[in-house]
Amino acid sequence: MIRTKAQKQEMVTALAERLRRSRTVYVTDFTGLDVAKLTQLRRRLRQAGVEYVVVKNTLALRALGDAQVSGLEPHLAGPTGLALAGADPGPAAKVLADFTKEFERLAIKAGLVNGRAMTSDQVKRLAALPARTELLAQLGGALQAPMAGFVGALNGLLMNVVGVLEALRAKRSPGGAPGDAGGAGGAGGAGGAGGAEGAGEVGGVAGAAS
Repeated sequence: MIRTKAQKQEMVTALAERLRRSRTVYVTDFTGLDVAKLTQLRRRLRQAGVEYVVVKNTLALRALGDAQVSGLEPHLAGPTGLALAGADPGPAAKVLADFTKEFERLAIKAGLVNGRAMTSDQVKRLAALPARTELLAQLGGALQAPMAGFVGALNGLLMNVVGVLEALRAKRSPGGAPGDAGGAGGAGGAGGAGGAEGAGEVGGVAGAAS
């Protein structure tokens, strides 16, 4: 279907407005999915409160610019579908990850959660985390805070867990552990030198007092 310039602008304006409202955006490549599978994906995401938008990359670029959303531009190549979600990034990530495992066609390319860019692997690790209701139990103290602060704390926990997983993976990679051990040794040496120097000063004061 050939669209007029005015129709394309309407699409860009509508998508830009959706992007402004979305705290979570995932970029996917649906190469190989037929209409039936694409409809099924949309249905699953809709049940999780997530909107899935198939859009041409040129229009997506314009919409991202209008919405002042940055970080996803390099990933707009090939057939693109945007999953637009709210403050909780977990449900959308889980639906996308499960669908990818089931059909091995959908590709998760990148994500943006509260302005923070995420790689494909980070999105998949996020999908493997406990559900939001389970995480609520770990944030009992935050229930006394205002709702805005509570949502921020929960999203911070999600991102921190992903960060910790990445740090552990990097530490287990070749060359990770020796560097840490060296750092610890250096700290121990510094502590020993400080202790010796302190002991000398105490001895000098004692001698002077005598």
